Amino acid sequence: MAEITDFDALRRAMAENSEEPEGPARNARAEQLLAEAEKLNIPLAVIEALGHQLKVYNYSSEKDRMFVPFARLLRMWDERPADFDEYEAHTLHWVFKWVSAGMLDQPHIPLASVEKWLGEMEHRYRLAGHSERAVRSAEFSVAAHVGDLERAERAYAAWLAADRDRMADCHACELHGQGTWQAERGRDEEALRLWRPVLEGEYSCAHEPHTVLASSLAPLLRLGRLDEARAHHLRGFRLVRPMESMRGAYADHVEFCALTGNEARGLELLAERPSYFTDTGHPRSRLDFMAVVALLMERLTGLGLGERQVPGPAGRSWTARELGVHARAEALELAERFDRRNGTSHIGDRVRARMARPPLVERLPLGVRTVRSAPAPAVTPPAPEAAEQPDLSTLLTEARRQADTLRPHALEAWAAVARAAEGVELDPRDRAEIADHEAMARGPEGIALFERAAALYAEAGDPGEALAARARGAYVRALTGDVDAALTTVTGLYDEALALYAEESTGVRQTASVVMSRARILMRRVQEGTPEIPEIPNTVPGEGEGGVNAGAATARARGDLADAERAVREVLALVDGRAGDDVRLAARAAEARGMLAELAERSGEAGRAAQLFRRAAAEYVGAGLPWFAVEYEVRVAALAHQLGDLAEAERALRAALEHGGPYVEPIGRAQLHLQLAEVAGGRGEAGEAAEHALEAAHWADEAGESATLGAWARHQLGGSLLRQGRHAEAAEVLESALPDLSAQTHGDGAVVQAQWWLGDCLSELGEHRAAAEHRLQAAEIARHWPEQQDHATLAHLAAESLSNAGLLEEADLAYARAGELWRVLGNPHFLVRSLRARAWLALRGEAGAEGARELMADAVGACEGALRAAADPVARGQLVTELGSTHRQFGDLLARSAAEEPEEPEEPEEPEEPEEPEEPDYSEYDDQVVQGAFEAALIQMDRAAELFGTLGAEGLHGRTGAELAAGRLEAGLGRPARAAARARGVLAAYEGADGTDETVRARRAEAERMLRLDRTGQ
Repeated sequence: MAEITDFDALRRAMAENSEEPEGPARNARAEQLLAEAEKLNIPLAVIEALGHQLKVYNYSSEKDRMFVPFARLLRMWDERPADFDEYEAHTLHWVFKWVSAGMLDQPHIPLASVEKWLGEMEHRYRLAGHSERAVRSAEFSVAAHVGDLERAERAYAAWLAADRDRMADCHACELHGQGTWQAERGRDEEALRLWRPVLEGEYSCAHEPHTVLASSLAPLLRLGRLDEARAHHLRGFRLVRPMESMRGAYADHVEFCALTGNEARGLELLAERPSYFTDTGHPRSRLDFMAVVALLMERLTGLGLGERQVPGPAGRSWTARELGVHARAEALELAERFDRRNGTSHIGDRVRARMARPPLVERLPLGVRTVRSAPAPAVTPPAPEAAEQPDLSTLLTEARRQADTLRPHALEAWAAVARAAEGVELDPRDRAEIADHEAMARGPEGIALFERAAALYAEAGDPGEALAARARGAYVRALTGDVDAALTTVTGLYDEALALYAEESTGVRQTASVVMSRARILMRRVQEGTPEIPEIPNTVPGEGEGGVNAGAATARARGDLADAERAVREVLALVDGRAGDDVRLAARAAEARGMLAELAERSGEAGRAAQLFRRAAAEYVGAGLPWFAVEYEVRVAALAHQLGDLAEAERALRAALEHGGPYVEPIGRAQLHLQLAEVAGGRGEAGEAAEHALEAAHWADEAGESATLGAWARHQLGGSLLRQGRHAEAAEVLESALPDLSAQTHGDGAVVQAQWWLGDCLSELGEHRAAAEHRLQAAEIARHWPEQQDHATLAHLAAESLSNAGLLEEADLAYARAGELWRVLGNPHFLVRSLRARAWLALRGEAGAEGARELMADAVGACEGALRAAADPVARGQLVTELGSTHRQFGDLLARSAAEEPEEPEEPEEPEEPEEPEEPDYSEYDDQVVQGAFEAALIQMDRAAELFGTLGAEGLHGRTGAELAAGRLEAGLGRPARAAARARGVLAAYEGADGTDETVRARRAEAERMLRLDRTGQ
């Protein structure tokens, strides 16, 4: 830590401390700096140090400590105002607002003192000639705080009517306060209208849009604008997370989680800020925080999770129920202190109402990974229940109805019958149906029960149903892998059923059940055998193992397919056209059609298979059984993908979701939405792709597949949000996905892509160091790939981020790494760009101007070499553009190296567009060294203009840019006539050009300025 020996050193130290994170460490440093300032014996140094201390206290959890430095500042102002410069005098009056608000937030300060301070503020502002706008705003805050609605409305109107001046809060803060009042008065739409300029980035400040995003959450939820609420939470929480002073806004995000079914995320937020439970420097935000903690714990307790361990105040472990009691007591005690001070019940009423808020959404998916707090509700809607407990006869009737119509809850209905029938004497038919359905529910463990059901059916005089029950048992046996035994059993049952049917001793339904069980078992043999028909070898099989075995395998596979197809067609021959109102027979026909589709697919007939799957799905839907159509629509989608028919694939996936409704399991929903996300993304619909990826992530979490399918869905969601320019949301989602993405599960390409996307997001958000870390991590993985294009690109991007983060040495190494890769890949454009970037870094670093010139000369040489080797006219044109841009930057570098602090110009994304460095004014430099640098720069600018000129219309903007840059250099060299001549040349070049083109307008405007300077001699 550098010693403070003079005022400049003090100012540098205060500036550095201002950039540190909010919190006690920054506050302690401010106190040290005040002590150092006092040693300098300079009144203004002490004033500035006190102002700095006051500022860091205000932007921290120790807001209660700002009153002492302010009182000292005010005393110094009253005693010796001449010690204050203009800025510090302004700042002193500015922080009156902080102090008045700070007093209001401290319940130990009497209301009379607050009102007295308000009067003092009004008096001093009037003496200083300031508008009363800030005073009326402060008065409004006092009135709203105590619940004096009439006074608050008067002050609010006076606040808006008063003139804005230097003492008024910034636009963003004012709009936040105005919108908050409208929301408190129940006018959510008006609140959001007022907040719109802040939310859209028109106005911002140190704490905005942070607080507006947080304040907007509840109004958006109340209005049902859920997508916006989700976006504001992801974007806003990212802003408030690192800012210790924003406990109130943080509380709004915790409340959002409690109101949207995201209780587990709410707990994660509490765990991130343990100090918020105990920091006492700002009682008002502590009150807000404890109130929403109580709300969240009440929600968890209501979900049956009262005994769950939760994060709370340090020193002990907490259950949700215990923390809820503690937080409620703390909130009510703080509210009572405020109300006792204010003489009203306003704060307590609001706190009690906040703690009692019911959820506004059962669950709002956020896209980020969060384990569900409570068990997921059943996927299928609950079976209908009568108002009173039905008797056994009613239960039997309902169970038979559901079974006969193939309702999803049929097995549950028969289970209810079984429970009600315990100890009751039933006839054999009833007992047979109970045993039959219990066997179906138990799967492989129920095989013996099928035999019992068959015996009971026989006892009841229904031999056909007895055969059907045994056939169902045989199919379940096949599912366990014992296909041969199952087939032997079902073949005998099949012969018996056909004989009974021929004798009219059983019906078509029972016979169809046996015939279908045989077809299913034969299909199972196909499925467990060779997955597809192997190619028949062109050579004659010889003694070798391959020829004989391949032929035998082919024969077996073809035989199995033929047997299965004959069995399936027997089902259709039996039931087709006979279903009528019998849902079971209609379902048999649809299932048989689906079997034929699968057989066609295995035979390589994809088009026919898709057609049959579509027909099967349509038949299920026509029979009123849409949930059975889901599997077939999914198969259609897969085949459509295979055939390149993306429109049909999308239709089928949407149909699957629609038909499945609430009956699709969470994992199935996740898969369907993820496939739709990929389809929508493939046709460039990033918004729709994001919606489906969000749903996919949600249902993957519900299914317990967060780390597998959920991570992939979040990966897709992050990319879709990035493509929409929603960088903060995308960053939150990708950061949530990365810990679960792995090369083993998702492939290293997915990991690299997620790191790449996250780096892009962080770069856009100005988090350059973090962006560099992710880009470098991605580059390290891509380094091992056979194709090195991605490695080179990521190294180049990492270098840009390192440069933007001020890590010049690291940036140079990364650019050098990228440059070597570009050289090997034969990409001269980005090789040249890496060299140019290194030149600008050298100018800013230890290598200085000499090193910078060498690197820029290397860039010129590399580009000239590539141009000599290029034969393709298009490639030559692109390289001429690159070379012109390089000469242009070389000239600018030479001039800046002598004239001012260098700054690297931004590189364009495409090599066709020339770089446009900022336009420095060189007219005031006449030093001999500078003039020599300008002459050298002028040579480079002329070369750039000449090169761009060879490109005709495509190089027009590049040529005029270089000419104007040369004109500025001519002016700096004391040759205004030459500068004017260049300006006239630019104007002539744009005669008849589109006047609405921004570049044309900018070029013309600068040329006109250059001519005016020549005429006026200024």
